[in-house]
Amino acid sequence: MNRRTFLRNAGAASALAAVHTPLFADEGAPPAPRALLTPYKLNRLVLAGSHRAGDFDEKFVDGPFVFRHEDEFRLTYIGFDGIGYQTGMARSNDLVNWTRMGCILHRQPHIPVFRYNVAMMWILRENDALSAARLKKVHGRYLGAWHAYPNPGMEAGPAVIGLCWSDDLLHWDLDEPILRPDDPDAKPWEQGGLYKPCLVEEHGTFYLFYNAKTRRLPKREGGGWHEQIGLATSRDLKHWTRSPLNPIVHNGPPGSWDDRFASDPCVVRWRHQWAVFYYGLSSRDRKARDLLAIGHHPEHMEKTGTILVDAGPPGSIDDDFAHKPSVIDWLGSLYHFYTAVSGKYPHDVRGISVARSRPWS
Repeated sequence: MNRRTFLRNAGAASALAAVHTPLFADEGAPPAPRALLTPYKLNRLVLAGSHRAGDFDEKFVDGPFVFRHEDEFRLTYIGFDGIGYQTGMARSNDLVNWTRMGCILHRQPHIPVFRYNVAMMWILRENDALSAARLKKVHGRYLGAWHAYPNPGMEAGPAVIGLCWSDDLLHWDLDEPILRPDDPDAKPWEQGGLYKPCLVEEHGTFYLFYNAKTRRLPKREGGGWHEQIGLATSRDLKHWTRSPLNPIVHNGPPGSWDDRFASDPCVVRWRHQWAVFYYGLSSRDRKARDLLAIGHHPEHMEKTGTILVDAGPPGSIDDDFAHKPSVIDWLGSLYHFYTAVSGKYPHDVRGISVARSRPWS
């Protein structure tokens, strides 16, 4: 079962057990900071699958990462063509109307790691949440983080994480994997496979946030798996140390917004704190929605009691899932990009939309 299928059938046994549980069980959670709230949805997709045979993003697009570059906005995203993931880029002048620039990371059939998939999820950027997310260079080059699945299909097999380098953002050199689910120091929470990497640099230390899954759970525990967020650090980008406190953002109690998945970190600095935008999947209503955890130390995060972007009403573009956050601030508005999913699997519609902190004119 891949992630897309599991999202449709998540935790039926747990859902029945949680019927009388509050949707968010931690009544003492603090609210999210007002400056990080984005309640105003655009309510339409800004990027969707091309629906052109042979395109790398023919079927759908997913996993936005937005930033400011050379007096315009850029968006990297994942395209699916029915075989696997590849990475594309789009450009915009207003954060709403986007033009495709093409595929920037192609699968490489002669290299086993990239035979079917290569999904770049992050490029090292300035840390401030309320910034234009301009990119930072390391040794004079742009630094990205990718993950790749070993088999054809959507997220098939246990994925690994690695880094990549570019001079122009359009051509990338791929390094060997740096984290694997079967590493000697990998723990049970991540041994089923690794998901989105998010790379932050501060004072010479690199912080790699990532989510991962357990191996398949027995039916009595709802089947499928759990996803949670962990952290690894490095000073040289070669030797990585997993945090002994992993996972740093863990699943909530039964019936909470993130009791099955706490996934896809987008980590920025908010004042003197770390802010982890992420999405939760609830076994109660089987919806995915974007949430927030904050902490003064990257290994100690406290979840807030606020939904940042929620799944929409029936018939909306995100009536199933509003998830996989990426944020950028521009002209006093915080923009929150996310993957919107609507409709019935396998004919659901998956694309990228945006919400922001101020109403749309």
